[in-house]
Amino acid sequence: MFFRQRDRPLRPGDPYPLGPTWTEDGVNFSIFSENAEKIELNLYSAINQRYPKETIELKNRTGDLWHTFVPGLRPGQLYGYKVHGPYKPEVGLRFNPHKLLLDPYAKAINGNVKWDDSLFGYRIGDQGQDLSFDERESDEFMPKSVIVDPYFEWDDTRVKIPFKDMVIYETHVKGITKTRPDLPENVRGTYQGLASQQMIDYLKDLNVTSVELMPVYHFIDQRFLVEKGLVNYWGYDPINFFSPECRYSSSGCMGEQVQEFKRMVNELHNAGLEVIIDVVYNHTAEGNHLGPTLSFKGIDNLSYYTLQPDNRRFYLDFTGTGNTLNMSHPRVMQMVLDSLRYWVTEMHVDGFRFDLAAALARELYNVNMLSTFFIAIQQDPILSQVKLIAEPWDVGPGGYQVGNFPHMWGEWNGRYRDAVRRFWRGEALPYSEIANRIMGSPDIYLGNNKTPFASVNYITSHDGFTLEDLVSYNVKHNEANGLNNEDGMNENYSWNCGAEGETNDPNVLSCRERQKKNLLITLMVSQGVPMILGGDELSRTQRGNNNAFCQDNEISWYSWNLDDRKLKFLEFSSKLISFYKAHPVFRRARYFLGRKLHGLPLKDVSFLDLQGREVDENQWNSPTQTVALILEGSAMDEINDRGERVADDTFLVLLNANPSNVKFKFPQGRWEVVVTSSPDVKERYVEGGREVEVEGRTATVYRRVEL
Repeated sequence: MFFRQRDRPLRPGDPYPLGPTWTEDGVNFSIFSENAEKIELNLYSAINQRYPKETIELKNRTGDLWHTFVPGLRPGQLYGYKVHGPYKPEVGLRFNPHKLLLDPYAKAINGNVKWDDSLFGYRIGDQGQDLSFDERESDEFMPKSVIVDPYFEWDDTRVKIPFKDMVIYETHVKGITKTRPDLPENVRGTYQGLASQQMIDYLKDLNVTSVELMPVYHFIDQRFLVEKGLVNYWGYDPINFFSPECRYSSSGCMGEQVQEFKRMVNELHNAGLEVIIDVVYNHTAEGNHLGPTLSFKGIDNLSYYTLQPDNRRFYLDFTGTGNTLNMSHPRVMQMVLDSLRYWVTEMHVDGFRFDLAAALARELYNVNMLSTFFIAIQQDPILSQVKLIAEPWDVGPGGYQVGNFPHMWGEWNGRYRDAVRRFWRGEALPYSEIANRIMGSPDIYLGNNKTPFASVNYITSHDGFTLEDLVSYNVKHNEANGLNNEDGMNENYSWNCGAEGETNDPNVLSCRERQKKNLLITLMVSQGVPMILGGDELSRTQRGNNNAFCQDNEISWYSWNLDDRKLKFLEFSSKLISFYKAHPVFRRARYFLGRKLHGLPLKDVSFLDLQGREVDENQWNSPTQTVALILEGSAMDEINDRGERVADDTFLVLLNANPSNVKFKFPQGRWEVVVTSSPDVKERYVEGGREVEVEGRTATVYRRVEL
């Protein structure tokens, strides 16, 4: 250990706020540990990070918070903790003062771990492994926490887009701009690249409203990936919940990443775009009992993680990653809530998508939707006002919770994804199944004050096939991941149109383009919040990889080299989203009721059979490959912000997933084609009462026009 005489004496400091707080006079440090016996603060120079230039014992303790004030420290100062206490894995205690630990409340981290056996609290290779004790110092292999200057001159206009008006674009900070040719090479793949005028213009032209970023707070590359020459591209392995990931910074990792992230949000807001971030509070990168000691495990393992009640050496794992954060502990809950508030108040994000959100509702073992976490969110004056979207499942027993989250939450609707995929690959589904998905899944969400926008509808997401691959591959091709193609989902409900992967067959390519349009049209005429996987509009392929979590290369990066086929689909996507946004009948704030309103001759929604008649109960419950519905825009029965009744056109949506042509008798009125997946529309107008042959595998939207 290294000690030196300070020019000014240490002060006791304050227990709150937790983490480092910089003032002109120095830095206040506060850290939680319920079971530690001694905590040391190590300060490092940027030149020599192998050994601390000063070690300070935190002698001041208020309850379970340890604190001190160190005069004279400035932004850019590197630091870390070493925590003393019992090393008794059998009772859940894994203190090891030889291991440098990241501050859970650090606002920046200056890099990634450099894998070495000294990062583990035990001696790797010993019999019983984690029951042994490793005395090697880990300082030189650990990144350091960084003191940051939080000041930023915001000039953004905070964006408040109602749920009903959102079009979400899920993307990856690096992947979207890494190969963008009109950006300077040094900003490609960074926060600055995403904030560039070129990308803002692109997103605005695409007509999306909300950018949902895959994980942006600090994560690590798992050792097994590094040894394979791969990395953790997706970022779902966090080691800190406050620090923006520095690998996406074009300006540096000594706090500059914080400023660059803020500038990105500032620019996106001023362009009218929301910023939603994907957050991972269900687990950390420290893994199970054989994982490294990097932060929480060495600060207070017994408090931070859920351990097996009958043997606390081992972890309860509801996430498939080795551990689960212990949300039943008040300090862990506090950390998560503090993190969420930090990203809203200091980083100005507009909302969150919660990875494996069911794990956050587990108290002791079972999922409880009345858990402390949800109660805390609901009463919080800041967090209750932002967008909250759940991935409504985890991998534990009872973890599938679609439809069960509180009314203020949106949910990724996996049932929507699966039903629409199966329908368009040609399966005959019960009419009611596909109809319910298009109507915002009232069979799942109706009740408890929920609206159709509880359902976040999507065909594709980062997890699985891209849209291009969904229509190009029958099976996954994950060989590049080095896991024997055993990772990723096996059932993708995909169809390759007759050839696996790349092909020059014009008939196969035509089929694929039509299928992509069918899927996208269905998404945009469905009630709920549409979410598009970034790059789908560019016909992005991952070469059949449906789990590209470790592929930081051309497999995952967006290709901006667009041929005529890709340019046409991009134009189609942009126009379709614009059409969706122009017509409130596709994004009602309340569920359709299926009954006559305002004395109008038609119901607000009517589902039809091939004879143009309303389906009866038997048809409603029978398998079908063709669905037709009328959305009566003049019967919306909704009031806008100005107190005016909302009205719209009336639309006929005709979805024929049958590979063969079918004959359909048009209902009363005159109908004009406004959107179609067919490359060859023979008739722009169709008179009611006529029986028309409808092409196989086509989606068409008609508008009723005056005779």
